[in-house]
Amino acid sequence: MAMSMLLILLAVSAVSADEDAFVGVNIGTDLSDMPQPTQVAALLKAQNINHVRLYDADRSMLLALANTGIRVTVSVPNDQLLGIGQSNATAANWVARNVVAHVPATNITSIAVGSEVLTALPNAAPVLVSAIKFIQSALVAANLDRQIKVSTPHSSSIILDSFPPSQAFFNRSWDPVMVPLLKFLQSTGSYLMLNAYPYYDYMQSNGVIPLDYALFRPLPPNKEAVDANTLLHYTNVFDAVVDAAYFSMSYLNFTNIPITVMESGWPSKGDSSEPDATLDNANTYNSNLIRHILNNTGTPKHPGIGVSTYIYELYNEDLRPGSVSEKNWGLFDANGVPTYTLHLTGAGTVLANDTTNQTFCVAKEGADQKLLQAALDWACGPGKVDCSPLLQGQQCYEPDNVVSHCTYAFNAYFQQMAKSPGTCDFKGVATITTTDPSHGSCIFPGSNGKNSTVVSGTALAPSSNSTSTGCSSRYSYDDGFITSSVIIGVLLTSTLFL
Repeated sequence: MAMSMLLILLAVSAVSADEDAFVGVNIGTDLSDMPQPTQVAALLKAQNINHVRLYDADRSMLLALANTGIRVTVSVPNDQLLGIGQSNATAANWVARNVVAHVPATNITSIAVGSEVLTALPNAAPVLVSAIKFIQSALVAANLDRQIKVSTPHSSSIILDSFPPSQAFFNRSWDPVMVPLLKFLQSTGSYLMLNAYPYYDYMQSNGVIPLDYALFRPLPPNKEAVDANTLLHYTNVFDAVVDAAYFSMSYLNFTNIPITVMESGWPSKGDSSEPDATLDNANTYNSNLIRHILNNTGTPKHPGIGVSTYIYELYNEDLRPGSVSEKNWGLFDANGVPTYTLHLTGAGTVLANDTTNQTFCVAKEGADQKLLQAALDWACGPGKVDCSPLLQGQQCYEPDNVVSHCTYAFNAYFQQMAKSPGTCDFKGVATITTTDPSHGSCIFPGSNGKNSTVVSGTALAPSSNSTSTGCSSRYSYDDGFITSSVIIGVLLTSTLFL
């Protein structure tokens, strides 16, 4: 971060927001690395997450979000940007197919055109504003322009001389794009979309930025960063980055455009080159970020004006190429189990108070029937699950099919094993959900607080001489269904506390 003494006069701006600042989440595009869209939507509802951003406009995900009330940002992927930016008709077709076809059932409130185009796809930069305007024209034609805002997310790296914030300015080589873009945002009442990653700022600072400053941890007054031009005190990197964007807009004479941070977060795991990518640091950053946003703290330049922010991301992406940290930004793993326990006391309702009694193991949609039956045989045999409720005439016999019976048996095993990691897998035919699968008189273990008995972290599984399995074996089994049958221990990732 350059420290030149270029003086930028502090301008009084009229930045405002239509609503209190919110915290949302990003949902990745690789559906093979996530639960089914209906399960994703169920998790969002269970966790009271009311704002999501999609990196595309996946039809199945938009249908799953229909009638949930969740506010959705859809995106034009970078690989479609050139076509849309060069053709009004192509843009109109995109809006008709991905927006008009889904509203009002799906509450689409904004469109992100591309992602970090100036830095990730500079050859498309000349058509970026055209693409945005074409999308806007299609919304006007559909009478949706008042409820759906259009913008484009930028990497914070387009901001030069970012500290102190008052001297920051956008890379001037992008003025031919940024000036008309800001004029568009101002005229349509939209907002600047910014991706802010204090983790990378910290990593790239070579020790100049203290870890506590990046994590929102309290600093003694003598450790706070002070902007010598404005005498504003900065207690965290996030605020400094956001204010650098505000000052960069001021430098171009735009002082009334709000900012929404479209991506921010901290990885929970890294390799030896990333020692600060840890569960504790990810927990600390996201917990403090959420509290900071929901308290409408604002920034030193705009105190009291909260900066709505989307956390990157909802799920870990185990199949994502790249470093270990690239796979581990999620609040949840691919099975829907919280990655860590967020500390959100006093921050208001963002995530459900407690998912411990709202987490169930169910059969995956579309799983192979033979694998399901083999897993059912294992659960009701070596897995020592009491499957007697599945016998004919008993409360969980109906519906009489392998998927329904597997869901009961899988969940019973998952609960009796205290929801330990790996106990909801069954060779890939099981997944975790927050939707209670109980029905009628068939009450599943874990429903309404009726979990298996746990004493001092030890699950009390049925004794080894139990003979009441309730299920006859149709296929042979082996002991390889459960990848990790840890019985003793405290599962810290099973709850999220507010």
